Amino acid sequence: MPPTLASLVHHSALKLTVRAGADRLDVPVRWAHVSELADPVPYMEGGELLLITALQLDAEDYEAMRRYVRRLAGAGVVGLGFAVGVNYEEIPKALVDAADEEGLPLLEVPRRTPFLAISKAVSAAIAAEQYHAVTAGFAAQRELTRQALASGPEGLLAALASQVNGWAALYDASGAVVATAPEWAGRRATRLTADVERLRERPAPASSVVGGPENEDRVELHSLGTGRRPRAALAVGTAAALGTAERYAVHSAIALLTLTTERSRSLQAAEQRVGAAVLRMLLAGQPDHARAVAGGLYGGLLDAPFRVIVAEAAPVSAARVVDSGTRVALTKASAAALVVAADAGDPLGALTEVVESAAARAGEAVLVVPETETGRLVVLASDGGAAVAACGEYAAGLEAARAGAVPEQPAGDQDELVVGLSAPAGPIAAAAAYKQAEQALSVARRRGRVCVEHEQLASGSVLPLLADDAVRAFADGLLRALHEHDATGRGDLVASLRAWLSRHGQWDAAAADLGVHRHTLRYRMRRVEEILGRSLDDADVRMELWLALKATSAEE
Repeated sequence: MPPTLASLVHHSALKLTVRAGADRLDVPVRWAHVSELADPVPYMEGGELLLITALQLDAEDYEAMRRYVRRLAGAGVVGLGFAVGVNYEEIPKALVDAADEEGLPLLEVPRRTPFLAISKAVSAAIAAEQYHAVTAGFAAQRELTRQALASGPEGLLAALASQVNGWAALYDASGAVVATAPEWAGRRATRLTADVERLRERPAPASSVVGGPENEDRVELHSLGTGRRPRAALAVGTAAALGTAERYAVHSAIALLTLTTERSRSLQAAEQRVGAAVLRMLLAGQPDHARAVAGGLYGGLLDAPFRVIVAEAAPVSAARVVDSGTRVALTKASAAALVVAADAGDPLGALTEVVESAAARAGEAVLVVPETETGRLVVLASDGGAAVAACGEYAAGLEAARAGAVPEQPAGDQDELVVGLSAPAGPIAAAAAYKQAEQALSVARRRGRVCVEHEQLASGSVLPLLADDAVRAFADGLLRALHEHDATGRGDLVASLRAWLSRHGQWDAAAADLGVHRHTLRYRMRRVEEILGRSLDDADVRMELWLALKATSAEE
């Protein structure tokens, strides 16, 4: 421990005597400083033992001594050492009384004890304390390393909590608690999620101190990761500020956790190449070869139903206008994911972090493959697992954020995430699942949605799919001649065709809907065939005309 006034008083070679402030001798001494200035305060940093002979002081002037001692105490001087037998044979009563009044420890230094001996004693004690701190720090580093290798982050956190006599917690990229030590610290760590999210907004490496409410601990938060965007965070809670040895332990834990949470670029690139090869084999209908190449890298992912997620970053559409008055309540996880996206400026990178973090917390395997040719991201994740759920929740959070965003974002100003999700499939049907995800992605893009599931398309109506420029152009071209005929006032062929098709070619029912005779309707349908040059007896022709009518109705 650092030297204190008490340890100097008990030093057998110094022979110091306490003349005032005996109840404050346990204060640490940062240095011993000699000054005969009448006002040494401008040269004090705080924590010093000031040594004087009163060469420039009128130590018998009560008022002068009160002012002198008061300034020393205000500057953080922890004690005053007065050498007797030099200018004064004993410490003047005025100085003793002033020190008593201010509560400043006053030590009598005998003539045979040079100030240099006191400075050496303080220096030696500080050096010993620093050596002890460094030695304890190295020992803590060895123990933390051993626990990290033997038990992973959980063992490392337990060792760190023991070293600092407090608790520790590890957070993932989204701010969710991954592990705590001891277990009782879980609830305390969860309450710091908002502080962890704020820490993420700062460039790495970053740290902050959270002062808890009354009677609660002091918590240090540190970001983990070597890139611009932190991958994790560490929280360390203690009853008081960390000492030197504890600081060594925390810094060692940060370095070790960074190594365990931040994979090297070469390893990540190798894993992506393996994942890309596995995906190509699955899409080529070679599940057995895919399993052989994957080995145990993806666990049982290829042996159970999975979902295929295809995502891309699309430019913001200038035509999309959002009601800025809409208020949507985001879940905590969605809000955390939005922090990731906003901080990253990379929609696909943000989705990757969300999916991988969720899979890691749940102990799931997930296959993530960036397609360099298309610029897309392909994900294989267990059906009903945490990764798929996190993707859906993240997409919902983005949808909600868009609903409260400023309307009419400039086109091309930024990229938005668009996601297509397949139905559950097995390895044999991977190619079909990929196609489903692509189809859902296409629909999401046209509808201005963040995410569309293929199952939603099957359960809905085909009519929204007609809201496409190509479909509308086809409908306009197919029906243009009929509209031009009706514009001359020579009949109502479009309405008659719509009524006849809606009644499945039943003349009487369709004529009744139109309020005309069935012979009139038959004449009109013959005119439709003549104008279009197509036979209404052809089922394909009837289908195309019906879809064209629906498309134009939706546009109107």
